[in-house]
Amino acid sequence: MSSGISINPIPTKQQLAWADAELGVLIHYDIPVFAPGFEWRENFDSPLDPKIFNPTELDTDQWLETAAAMGAQYAVLVAKHCTGFCLWPTRAHEYSVKNSPWRDGKGDIVGDFIESCKKYDIRPGLYYSVSANGYLKVDNPGKVLSGDPGEQENYNRIVIEQITELWSNYGELFEIWFDGGALPPEQGGPNLTPLLKKHQPNAVCFQGPPDFPSLVRWVGNEDGRAPYPCWSRADILKDDTGVENPGAAHGAGNPIGALWAPAESDMPNRKPESNGGGWFWKSGQDHMLFELDELMDRYYTSVGRNSNLLLGMVIDDRGLVPQADFERFAELGKALREKFKKPIAQAGGEGFEISFYFEEAKTVNHAIIMEDLSKGERVRGYLIEAEIAGEFQVICQGTCIGHKRIERFDSLKAHAVRLKITECQGLVNIRRFALYDCD
Repeated sequence: MSSGISINPIPTKQQLAWADAELGVLIHYDIPVFAPGFEWRENFDSPLDPKIFNPTELDTDQWLETAAAMGAQYAVLVAKHCTGFCLWPTRAHEYSVKNSPWRDGKGDIVGDFIESCKKYDIRPGLYYSVSANGYLKVDNPGKVLSGDPGEQENYNRIVIEQITELWSNYGELFEIWFDGGALPPEQGGPNLTPLLKKHQPNAVCFQGPPDFPSLVRWVGNEDGRAPYPCWSRADILKDDTGVENPGAAHGAGNPIGALWAPAESDMPNRKPESNGGGWFWKSGQDHMLFELDELMDRYYTSVGRNSNLLLGMVIDDRGLVPQADFERFAELGKALREKFKKPIAQAGGEGFEISFYFEEAKTVNHAIIMEDLSKGERVRGYLIEAEIAGEFQVICQGTCIGHKRIERFDSLKAHAVRLKITECQGLVNIRRFALYDCD
């Protein structure tokens, strides 16, 4: 066992709050919902007419009610996806809700979403794709298809105008999503860091500019599965578009990485074979919902592996979460609350061992370990032992704890259970060690 001074880097208070949130929803809603099968990359010269966008029952309160039923602590709205259609009345161009029949062109879905987040006490985030825009003929990694420098300059101007609108008109955001990063200025992209620091200094940024202080990285898949171990630190790596961002291509992170950039595990709530990879609604696809046991498994492979879980939420052509989806979100929330509502024992504190002793043997099959990350990620190895028939036996062991590690094992009856830190850097502070009987 090693010990020493605090290790760097350490998380910002915004990153600590983000890790505590654990569960969020990612809400996709775009004009192709009204034209199933539309592929923006195949239609650069013929974008969909905004007049087809007319959700007659749109209700963002119902969206956030659904998120609250699941237990989501934050919600990210896709304000502009890759088609280029904007869910707010942008001044930058005409391809937005202002030229749709919805609310006679006077509506603002982003504004409604923010107000609903306040109502349900869910922290808001916004997604804006810098790297792709079908309406403006731009594709990854944020370059105009023509290659014309003047067109690229105009596109960069539009990006800056639109993100300034989003980041300055709707209050403080909890998370900002870039999805695929953003082309750096030295490669011809817009300079976003000064705008972030000016307008949203307290946000965390998913795949944001590497010089922004509060970063979050992509876990590397859209299946809600973090690898194990999954460290909170990472290096500057390049994703498949060549855009530099923290850890995009390496979901496992690096225990000695240069940046604090914890992983976020995103996944749709409908299976990838459905519309838009499961992110967008299509009639007749309610059967494509992930089952409750599949979602519970993803909770273990994301939150239980030191990663947040961001679950997709489709919105139908009425502007509502479909009833089947609402019920599945509510089922997930209920299942999580029931499973982890009452620990058998829990404790925390500094040191290399936490032990529980019972007068009568207790049935145990789950353990939750949380590290105090305020001074960094220090644990490098641990094991959990149970006293069975008078002898301690190792029942599970691992390396990374991070914000939260959930261990599952076969039910056993134990007179004592202890957590032992076997390798670390510096003095360890275990925020919480808890035992459960979840069967």
